[in-house]
Amino acid sequence: MRGYRRIWVCAFLFTLTAINYADRVALSVAATPIAQEFGLDKVQMGYLLSSFLWAYVFCLIPVGLLVDRFGGKIVNACGIGLWSLATVCTGLAPSHLIIMGSRIVMGMGESTSWPASNRIIREWFPAAERALANAIFGAGAAAGPAVGAVGISAIVAAWGWRWGFITAGLIGLIWLLLWWVFFDHPERVSWLEPAERDKILRERDGEFAAHVAVQPSSSLWYLLSLRSTWGLFLTQGCEVYGGYMLLTWLPSYLHQSKGLSVMDSGMLTAIPFGVASVLAIALGKVSDMVLNPRTVSDGKRRIMIAVMLAGASTLMIIPYINQLWVIIMLLAVMRAMGAAGSALNFALVTDLVRNRSDIGKVTSTTVIGGNSFGLCAPIVTGYVVQITGSFDNAFYIAGFLPLIGAVATLTMTRKPILPDRVALAAA
Repeated sequence: MRGYRRIWVCAFLFTLTAINYADRVALSVAATPIAQEFGLDKVQMGYLLSSFLWAYVFCLIPVGLLVDRFGGKIVNACGIGLWSLATVCTGLAPSHLIIMGSRIVMGMGESTSWPASNRIIREWFPAAERALANAIFGAGAAAGPAVGAVGISAIVAAWGWRWGFITAGLIGLIWLLLWWVFFDHPERVSWLEPAERDKILRERDGEFAAHVAVQPSSSLWYLLSLRSTWGLFLTQGCEVYGGYMLLTWLPSYLHQSKGLSVMDSGMLTAIPFGVASVLAIALGKVSDMVLNPRTVSDGKRRIMIAVMLAGASTLMIIPYINQLWVIIMLLAVMRAMGAAGSALNFALVTDLVRNRSDIGKVTSTTVIGGNSFGLCAPIVTGYVVQITGSFDNAFYIAGFLPLIGAVATLTMTRKPILPDRVALAAA
């Protein structure tokens, strides 16, 4: 670990997003007993499963502004504190409406993690390492559901669904304590060796450090006027839809369509997400290996993103497969490619955005793209299953969208995102 202590920052960010997504999957794992206790049908469960995203989406732009102003440490700390307390409250809720309210508050807290963490990656990692760092961070989004599906399903089976939420929330509060004690900017932490600190500060802004890295923050309206910003938005949305469909409905699909118990559904749900967490990191490392500083600065990472999304689109073939083990293995590979595509899209944000002070806003806009689509996934799936009695059409929708995302990244993210003052001076 000597000379590469920044790996501990990756460990922090990986566990942050793992806790984030474990808390999200808790409701998916507990969906059957909750629906039985409160008498909820598929459509009502679809709304309940998506409820945390309602406030999440609307908070992202304000969170991006806060990240650009206060930095990642404070924003991440406030976020995980809020969502962990809300998760505990979910386990204490006396009705499904109170569950929905606590999930909405949870979404407000969880809106901080991606904008704050992407800013932290930009501050802590040389440009040549950002895909790997983003892949490790993003892999938590797969590891969290894997660990959460196993752990929470075991707790639900042993002690009831309420203890699943209480346990998940308490884990987040432990992470908060460790974060506050040990993390800070690379310029200030005492546990970083001088040589490594110098390397980070020298290489984190790539070829453009001397030109625009210290520019004042651009206006949100200027950034929203750029085609590349909207390309990042659309690419993320088309990938995330399928991820949220699996995150929220895969246990119910296995329970309803394959006749598995709640415990077995949770266990098998863990496999695709667990495998994806490992493969996504490997794919991120490959991306860093095949790109050089010039191609990174030119945004050529979009080619790798398009390949990953094309692979994720094969989700459409799931309805044609009957063997359970084949379904699980294919879902693992597809989820890995989708997770890698998402992580690489965030790496592309840091490639294209020349000014560190604009990272929070562009990242927030990209996350809005993902979660505005993701918000629809549980609801649309609920209606599709309620109307047709089958998950087939839900898989078709989730598989078609990544193809649109592949086209978007290849055609809409071809220009760097310069600070508005630089853009005006160049005009």
